[in-house]
Amino acid sequence: MSTRKLCELFDVVRSSYYYGIQTKPIDVERIKLKALIRQIFNDSQQSAGARTIIAILWNDHSIRLTRYLAGSLMKSMGLKSCQQKTHKYKHADEAHKTHDNILDRNFSPVSPNQVWTGDVTYIRIKGGWCYLAIVLDLFARRIVGFSVSDSPNSTLTAKALQMAYQTRLKPSGLLFHSDQGTHYTSKKFAESIDDCDGMTQSMSRRGNCWDNAPTERFFRSFKTEWMPKGGYEDIAEASSAISDYIWGYYQTVRPHSFNNYLTPAETERRYFNQNLLLGVLN
Repeated sequence: MSTRKLCELFDVVRSSYYYGIQTKPIDVERIKLKALIRQIFNDSQQSAGARTIIAILWNDHSIRLTRYLAGSLMKSMGLKSCQQKTHKYKHADEAHKTHDNILDRNFSPVSPNQVWTGDVTYIRIKGGWCYLAIVLDLFARRIVGFSVSDSPNSTLTAKALQMAYQTRLKPSGLLFHSDQGTHYTSKKFAESIDDCDGMTQSMSRRGNCWDNAPTERFFRSFKTEWMPKGGYEDIAEASSAISDYIWGYYQTVRPHSFNNYLTPAETERRYFNQNLLLGVLN
């Protein structure tokens, strides 16, 4: 039977039939783009959503995509962000010496090493928990110190603060803000504050997590983007994963909406370069 009769029989326009049997050209650029998206997705341990992916594509590869197109490509490849729900950290009732909320939710300092925030969260391991304390520089949301331990005590928080103070070359006149957990109100932690030149302590109001929201947000990001649902085998595996997330992904790869979708490291680099140039010009 001829093509014409077949088309009449099935009510198909002949031009549509001939178009359908034509060999379609391979879109090489789209194949490359999808491969790059898959690589970014896998590098994030399958946590990156469309917003994160389009920011990395633009920042690292100068490729501009709309959120709709990125989402459509991810859907066509079966890529779905595997972020989990989180839960709150419960603090002990006992308090030592508390401090006023000097920060008062002013989360946007104009330069690095003005305001640091700290907090502690628990990480599930086989048979129990371990604990992570961090120190975050609010300017670019960069982690400047952290410590992992099997106990959420003042030694844990003091180690994180000491790491931050040393790695940032002992800045002076800082404001350190935290909640009212006993690991921040203790005499031991107060001594660590005193060891830092001109450092002042500020604390959230009791039971108000929004007074330290950027630090809470980091914990949420780690737990939803990186930590497996079942946690880690032991404290050594947890420590290694935390280091990989902070140094290998959060600081240098993961874009942050607060930084106009630049990474914390890139935001600080641009700040210091700009101020160095201003110093030369002046």
